[in-house]
Amino acid sequence: MGQKQFTLEDLNFGGKNYRQMIPKNQTLYWWGDKLVHATDSVCTLVDVNTGKEKKLFTLKEFREWGELGESFRSLRGISFPYADKSLALAYTGAQRVLVNFRNQKVEWSQDRSKETQASEWNKRSRAVAFVDGDNLYVRDGEGGLMRVTKDGSPDIVYGQSVHRNEFGIAGGLFWNPAGTKLAFYRMDQSMVADYPLITVPEITDSTHRMATPAPEKYPMAGQTSHLVTIGVYDVAKGTIVYLKAGDPTNRYFCGITWNPDGKTIYVQQMNRAQNDMHMVSYDATTGEQIAELYHESHPKYIEPGAPLQFLPWDANKYIMQSEKDGFNHLYLYEANGNFVKPLTSGSWEVTNFVGFDTKNRAVVIESTEAGDLQNNIFRVDVATGKRTRVDADGKGVHSCSLSESGVYAVDWYQEPNVPRNIDILNTATAKAVRFFTAENPWKGYAVPEYLCGTIKAADDTTDLYFRMVLPPDFDETKKYPTIVYVYGGPHTRNVEAGWHWRSRSWETYMAQRGYVLFILDNRGSNRRGREFGLATYGQLGQIEMQDQMKGVDFLRTQPFIDMDRLGVHGWSFGGFMTISLMTNYPDVFKVGVAGGPVIDWKWYEVMYGERYMSTPELNPEGYEKTSLIHKAKDLKGRLQIIQGLNDPVVLPQHAYSFLKACIAAGTQPDFFVYPGEPHNMRGHQSVHLHERITRYFDDYLK
Repeated sequence: MGQKQFTLEDLNFGGKNYRQMIPKNQTLYWWGDKLVHATDSVCTLVDVNTGKEKKLFTLKEFREWGELGESFRSLRGISFPYADKSLALAYTGAQRVLVNFRNQKVEWSQDRSKETQASEWNKRSRAVAFVDGDNLYVRDGEGGLMRVTKDGSPDIVYGQSVHRNEFGIAGGLFWNPAGTKLAFYRMDQSMVADYPLITVPEITDSTHRMATPAPEKYPMAGQTSHLVTIGVYDVAKGTIVYLKAGDPTNRYFCGITWNPDGKTIYVQQMNRAQNDMHMVSYDATTGEQIAELYHESHPKYIEPGAPLQFLPWDANKYIMQSEKDGFNHLYLYEANGNFVKPLTSGSWEVTNFVGFDTKNRAVVIESTEAGDLQNNIFRVDVATGKRTRVDADGKGVHSCSLSESGVYAVDWYQEPNVPRNIDILNTATAKAVRFFTAENPWKGYAVPEYLCGTIKAADDTTDLYFRMVLPPDFDETKKYPTIVYVYGGPHTRNVEAGWHWRSRSWETYMAQRGYVLFILDNRGSNRRGREFGLATYGQLGQIEMQDQMKGVDFLRTQPFIDMDRLGVHGWSFGGFMTISLMTNYPDVFKVGVAGGPVIDWKWYEVMYGERYMSTPELNPEGYEKTSLIHKAKDLKGRLQIIQGLNDPVVLPQHAYSFLKACIAAGTQPDFFVYPGEPHNMRGHQSVHLHERITRYFDDYLK
């Protein structure tokens, strides 16, 4: 009997059977140094030394104790905020509830019905800050409601992400440790131009016939950007002060950190060119500047954003992350800004500061030290700097969460042939206890072969990593149509030592249909150090294309690659790369599919665009060289462009402008729009999208 074949309903994240086809996972929470395993129906306490479990409570019991009702359907969303109390925090649509599962009753509850735009809860004071109707509110632990602002509007944004989510910014509300003062972003974007997105009525909506405006505040490279300030609200006094950071024009504020005493705020302040950063401390009561603690600059750009980490056992010292020595590492400073020493160093990256082992006065990090394609867990002794790897076998891609003291960690990891394992680690002894081993969800299916290797970059020096996916019935004597899947931009890498070398499921689907897939991480991609990333500065797409063409040269050496049937596909930056390759090498690539493509960087947003390209005024040659508008005339092969009509990231103007240029040049791309969709297609529409991409290659490449 033959092996089963995959469908897009199996492999695509919007597919009906997708959740059955990915490696199973487990939901684990720390309750101090105790570990809780949550399923929909039961929570168990896990022995960290043996992995054995015993029942803590069931969903039925928790509903009854918490007076939650039948609408509360799963225990997976609860948490255990207090190490010394038997309290579980649960959310319903209208309430935040602390359930005492020892006394079997509700201990505390809080209304959350108005938390519509953003919220942040503090476990010590039990106060919550939230945004509703564009204005900022605080509800204290006793239920008292305070309106903090009155001028919020689509133009005046409070307490939410600013600077278009760059610089590590994911929110805009920052409680001090005690929950008595709240720092928050205020963004005035009234001066930023509106991009005219529209909302198309639903087909089933008989009451609205006309499309309606849905404008997006979008500052393009070189244009006027928004103004951000940082306010501090004193809950007891009901007063606001704003940090006196001077003129906020053309500056970015990130890495907001409270001193453990809750009286001082630290802010990373960066110029608009993003090549000069100052770390400044402020008095949270008066807003006055206290001192400049650190300064870093670079001729091209720097990428700050990670908040400071104060030592739990010494509040007069903090850890800062920086790429100043060429790779992202940790540095120890005194609270007054005096440098103490580097905590980590080497030609590898700290990828995540996980937390502190307070008992042994160490930090726990994730890093690429064990291998460029890996992510492993290390313990670093603060006094000596000694690093000890604490994950089980030193392979694969790991991520972990620490217990409150940092003595234990849960380690989720994959390897190229390991779908998912979960270990409980002792960070001091490196002892690992296996808690979960996921079965291979693709057992019984015709699975491709996944290969990983290296080639030299166009500089003939730098190693680049690639992944190749071969059909399940691969025959090296045959010639196969081949698709280069490309991204190539900053902050992303496609090839990792995870399951199947982190292959995208669409690659598996296409390999099953008789294609070879080739994926290469060029210079400019992530986690290879500062110089590896800086190589593309000021001319995005150029070095990347040179490296991708070295990948094409490698493909030419493989006897099973049909170079007359070579395609390329990518999304976003990868869409930009797809059209770049199709038009700069029109005799090489026969078919391409470009999703949400950047066409000209002068139409991209300020923060990302100016970091890597400067401004059109200061770098006219770079913008001219990288623009695809004047390359429309060079299109020869079959190119399909796919665009979300409501894309607020890569605006539809990019695709429309390229189409207009193709019309003028007499070239013939194909075009497809997803009405109402943003930068990536959501839900089951993603299945439709990947079926469309597949059909295009089947029609013109296969």
